[in-house]
Amino acid sequence: MADGGDQKRASGRSLVLGYAAGAVAVLLATIAVVAMIASIAGGSDDDGVVTPDPRADVTVSEETEDLLPDKGLFKVPAGVDGVEEGAAAADCELKSFKAKSNEHVTEQDPPVQYSSNPPTSGRHDPVPAEDGAYSVAPDVQKLVHTLEHSRVIIWFKRDLPADARASLKAYYDHDSQLMVLVPNSSMEYDVAATAWNRKPGRYGTGRLLGCVEYSGDVFTALEAFKKTNRGKGPELIP
Repeated sequence: MADGGDQKRASGRSLVLGYAAGAVAVLLATIAVVAMIASIAGGSDDDGVVTPDPRADVTVSEETEDLLPDKGLFKVPAGVDGVEEGAAAADCELKSFKAKSNEHVTEQDPPVQYSSNPPTSGRHDPVPAEDGAYSVAPDVQKLVHTLEHSRVIIWFKRDLPADARASLKAYYDHDSQLMVLVPNSSMEYDVAATAWNRKPGRYGTGRLLGCVEYSGDVFTALEAFKKTNRGKGPELIP
């Protein structure tokens, strides 16, 4: 039979084990809460869908000089009734995303996660990307700032045939005011266009035209999208 000392020692060990188990439970709960807060505050925006940086598909040794060749040809669209009709003609889809922020990020902030790829609105770099046709895309957060400045961005996959890329470059050169042309091979579309409208909503609404497959009819869709959305951002910067 155990004496009183043995019973006290056993009781003490049980109490210590109880405290230890409780401490572990508290620690695990704390870790879970911190992780949840980090997932909410750490670079989230809109619906929190990760938008890869469009520069990530470019290797250091990759040649980019011929990505947007000259002497491309395209048929100037005529008689486009509206953006819905233009999208339907090219078998493209239209999507809208409510903008939920227009704040600038800092260097200490994690990368922003946008609600679509390519993005249409949201938190962004304080410095916008300049207008132009790019063989290597600027930082995606700079491009979103450019959208806020009323630009329309045309995005294309790098592995499109050379004649298709040349045609897109010719289309851009034909009317480049408030326009940007950039590669983005991480998106699901061959060609896409985005814009950030100042209305409706507190921060406006993002617009997306997505064309899964490239064809000559894409230019009809792009023209209609451009006419509908260019110059209508939250900030109209010349």
